[in-house]
Amino acid sequence: FFTQKTAYEIRLSLVGSEMCIRDSNMADVDPGKRPLSPHLTIYRPQVTSISSIFIRITGNALVFSTLLLVAWFLAAAIGPKTFNVMHFIISSWLGKIMMILSLWALWYHSLGGIRHLVWDTGRVLELKTAEIMGWAMILGSFLLTIITLWLIKG
Repeated sequence: FFTQKTAYEIRLSLVGSEMCIRDSNMADVDPGKRPLSPHLTIYRPQVTSISSIFIRITGNALVFSTLLLVAWFLAAAIGPKTFNVMHFIISSWLGKIMMILSLWALWYHSLGGIRHLVWDTGRVLELKTAEIMGWAMILGSFLLTIITLWLIKG
């Protein structure tokens, strides 16, 4: 399950965006006869591609939520009136939803990073195990979010 692969074995089992390395022999084909890149609507969504897209989305969302928390801390440093405004925003129902989604995004993005660290070692690159890891990321992020919220609420 976790055995080290040779470069040739890795090349044959790459998933997602890493497949371009495997398909690099397309550069030798006559450019006039090369197939055009298909549109996204042609592809059947896969766990690996969807999880890759969500890694990018959660990364960008975390930038926004971090800026919101920094604004909250700056408001505390500026004074009580400014802090009360920012605290009202963050503690409102919309702010609470944003913070919970940010917590989920943090767990999802972290698990995605761990998955990529494992992939960088050349392990778990087979399509079936990559799909299992994708589902583990999705389920794990929800479970860790629920556990974290439970711990925070005490």
